[in-house]
Amino acid sequence: MDASPTKFLTPDRADHKVAASNNLSRQWAAVQDAAAAVAMLAGMPAEKPSQKMRNFPALIRDVDGWQLDLARNQVSDMAAMMQPGLAALLATKARGQNGTSAALTLWHEYVAARDALLALLPESGAMGPRRSA
Repeated sequence: MDASPTKFLTPDRADHKVAASNNLSRQWAAVQDAAAAVAMLAGMPAEKPSQKMRNFPALIRDVDGWQLDLARNQVSDMAAMMQPGLAALLATKARGQNGTSAALTLWHEYVAARDALLALLPESGAMGPRRSA
């Protein structure tokens, strides 16, 4: 028999965890939308999101500790990078100037940050991520 005590989340802690998870999902969706706009401004075809990209918020919830903290910080950093970058690109386009090279540079920065973030996810086999009871 297992002698370790069961750890239950208090309602405040559980609510905070859900709110943080929802915030991560919203930020991730916003970053993906901004990236699609940057790709369009760079003259690139729309990228079909991979399964890892689509399911990132759900998959990263299963990871705990430093990887989850790093993922939350990275998504916030990506949002902070994309918001002013996209605003500048749209302002450039509104003035009738060519911002293709700047859009391409921002796109490459996004792809590098996204790939580093997706590398935090645990490897999953053909049956999905490893689950244990």
